[in-house]
Amino acid sequence: MPVASHSTEKAGGGMGKTGELSIGAALTGRRETGRWPAWMDFMQSASGLFLALFLWVHLFAEASILLGKDAMYRVTIFFEGYYFLGDTYPIIITLFSAFILAIVLLHAVLAVRKFPNSYRQYRVLRDHIKVMRHEDTTLWWVQVYTGFVLFFLVSVHLYTMLSQPANIGPYASSDRVVGEWMWPLYLLLLITAVVHAAVGMYRVGVKWGWLPARDPGLGRRRLKWATRGFIVFFILLGLASLSTYIRIGLDEREPGERYVPTWQRDLPAAHGSREVLP
Repeated sequence: MPVASHSTEKAGGGMGKTGELSIGAALTGRRETGRWPAWMDFMQSASGLFLALFLWVHLFAEASILLGKDAMYRVTIFFEGYYFLGDTYPIIITLFSAFILAIVLLHAVLAVRKFPNSYRQYRVLRDHIKVMRHEDTTLWWVQVYTGFVLFFLVSVHLYTMLSQPANIGPYASSDRVVGEWMWPLYLLLLITAVVHAAVGMYRVGVKWGWLPARDPGLGRRRLKWATRGFIVFFILLGLASLSTYIRIGLDEREPGERYVPTWQRDLPAAHGSREVLP
């Protein structure tokens, strides 16, 4: 969901603390005073930053399939606790998915308060963006759109993880992507999540003054280039991973078949068993 606060620029490209205002509040007519709104803004930024960092880690974990099916399998049993508890416990995936869902809901509730709450306010905001043609204001609107879409897409994805935690692995994940026709949802989820997270991190940097240069104008430009780089890199990484799962789902397994790691294939009970390390 979008980081709701926006910093207006002084002449010459700088940012002034006295010029900070909330785009959502300014355009929808809702004014917030006191410490509680500031605390909610902080929690919105913190939860958004956490979810963005989690997304990057998640995409790298999914991309382990690019290193081979054994590599992806090792990552799977790592998150199921094998290397810490001596066995795999899919319930860990369920509990962690519930935790992520709670953070998503918290972030959504904090962000929705800045959304236009009527069609009239929506038109005011739309006309404002068309007239101003200000990039940061447009990015705020991108956050609104992608956040709205993500609320539904993420809910479906997390419900799958909550209800089917054991169905993760080189073959199980590929079967879900292809056999259950989840690839269109994952494709849309990849694009919207990466864009939303990258733009959100940019807005957090601008909001709290975390700029990669002392000069605010230069810092914002560098941050925008970094944002574009993140979007391109992680979308390409996600597309490469998704295409690999699709290829495996189409070519290299029977429906419902479980992947057996190379080190376990000579064991008598290997086929059809839950994949674990020797």
